[in-house]
Amino acid sequence: MKLVRFGEPGAERPGLVDKDGRIRDLAAHVQDIAPDLFAPPILDRLKAIDPESLPLISENVRLGVPVAGIRDIFAIGLNYCDHAAEAGMALPGEPVLFSKATGSLSGPNDPVVLPPGAVKGDWEVELACVIGTAAHHVQESEALAHVAGYLICNDVSERAFQLEGTGQWIKGKSADSFCPLGPWLVTADEVPDPQNLKLWLDLNGERMQDGNSADMVFGVAFLISYLSRFLTLKPGDVITTGTPAGVGMKRGRYLRSGDVMTLGVERLGVQRQEVRAYSA
Repeated sequence: MKLVRFGEPGAERPGLVDKDGRIRDLAAHVQDIAPDLFAPPILDRLKAIDPESLPLISENVRLGVPVAGIRDIFAIGLNYCDHAAEAGMALPGEPVLFSKATGSLSGPNDPVVLPPGAVKGDWEVELACVIGTAAHHVQESEALAHVAGYLICNDVSERAFQLEGTGQWIKGKSADSFCPLGPWLVTADEVPDPQNLKLWLDLNGERMQDGNSADMVFGVAFLISYLSRFLTLKPGDVITTGTPAGVGMKRGRYLRSGDVMTLGVERLGVQRQEVRAYSA
């Protein structure tokens, strides 16, 4: 099942995507696509709904962040072998963890706005997962059972803010619009193997990133298990799992106003963002 939220910012409605790729309105059945929806009995009830019975929504509607009430965004750095190689860094012995502020969340096709003083805006297509049931000290073999679904994240970064100051990555990762999610939340049953998904990103029509989640240093199940050693992962938490090679930092090419990023992950859809300069 592909779950969406559509409408203007702050007024999004719940929906699902039918087999023909059309959005259907779920508002008669649920108030929102929120963490309390991820309990198995509720998801099972939604899966039993005939999409053809739901109102059809305009193709031109804006898509919002697919999940309301996201609590935390955990991100993993240097988690693809080819990306670590292009960065000239050894593979990490354990996951490199940082966070993105929830204020950076935006819809999958909303503009990406470069903040004041930005000079090194960068792109990162990533596979992300959303936690569906609380996970605390879980075994790797049981970890994927705690996933509600998967979605695309563009982990937009400002490298000067991230790397050229005191080294606190969150500063370069958390500007408004720096975490586009979606277009859909694809429930876990539709992604039987998160470690075999193609990822790609084009900038102005030119392929910049072309990878596969099989190249991850630490897979999704390991990351969930690892994080759960240090904190309780709760429903609605997002883990974005790293990016393959091809980022702007290593190409000497950074985002400029007017650029267009198009990116996708196999089974999870496509995002498109126009880059804009900050305007007060």
